[in-house]
Amino acid sequence: MERARWAPVVALLVLAPWAAEASWGGFPVTWYPLLILFLGPLYGGAAVLIREAARRSGGGWPVIVLLAAAFGVVQAGLVDQSLFNPGFLDDTEFAGSAPGFAEKALDYVGNHVLLSICAPIMLVEAFLRTPYRHRPWLGGRGLLGVGVLYLLGSLMIFADDEDGRKGFVLSPAQLGLAVAVIVALVGVALLPRWRRTPRPGVGWVPHPLLFGSVLLAVHIGLWFATGRLGVGVRVAVVVAAVVLVPAWSRRAGWSPRHVVAGWSAGLIAAAAGAAFAPAYVPTSTVLGVVSDLAVVVLAGALAAGAYRRVVSERSDGRDVRAEYGDAP
Repeated sequence: MERARWAPVVALLVLAPWAAEASWGGFPVTWYPLLILFLGPLYGGAAVLIREAARRSGGGWPVIVLLAAAFGVVQAGLVDQSLFNPGFLDDTEFAGSAPGFAEKALDYVGNHVLLSICAPIMLVEAFLRTPYRHRPWLGGRGLLGVGVLYLLGSLMIFADDEDGRKGFVLSPAQLGLAVAVIVALVGVALLPRWRRTPRPGVGWVPHPLLFGSVLLAVHIGLWFATGRLGVGVRVAVVVAAVVLVPAWSRRAGWSPRHVVAGWSAGLIAAAAGAAFAPAYVPTSTVLGVVSDLAVVVLAGALAAGAYRRVVSERSDGRDVRAEYGDAP
């Protein structure tokens, strides 16, 4: 039993760093072992802790998303400080392409929400049997161990003056802004409203594949929205998601298939864009093509496998309606 409880934890420790830094083409396949070894405690540890906090509190996906956003600000604002450092990408293949602060904040934090935390949690949970999908995985000692791993992973990045913060130090105003946003997000995540489970309502809910297809088109469309226009479009998309998805998730037609399709759309879009994104490190043409194909195959296989898993539960009569707010 203990081994079975640790299996999804290990899976998340492996999957989260891959999704965060490799699924969009950030690193070639030859770097995957090092990526998991050095960044697993950071991204995987955060994903496990956030997932445990949400499932233990009964808050579901709203809490996961809010805490994932708080993690995004912690990571980009306090740990590697990329959110405020204008020269963070100067020694990479992205040199000269840094966006403005507002666009960077939406992209950096949004990518942490989607790729670092939510998509990996969705994938691991989808492959679990229904009775165990929303249950806590760890006890007190396990949580403490993962917490220590996460802190060590964060400290390793923060202390690395060359490849971590890259010599940058936050100003007091920047530090205050980041901390204020983090506190606000965590405070909203602690609200008791997320632990209430209203009776399923009536109304139209999009088919899961239609839902996922529209989100996939939105993600790809955002590639072409840059500058102030891009900021406006991204804000509009976030507002629409905040309004529509919670409303649909309270209706009887909402199911785990919507959750899988929704988060998979972002992961697949990231993998599809790998061919157009330069890696952080110089990579040969052959290795670059192989790596781009690898992320597409892996992302597609994981998403298809997760969707097939939840569909098979429904066909077996074991499908259960996702808990309130269990939505991307």
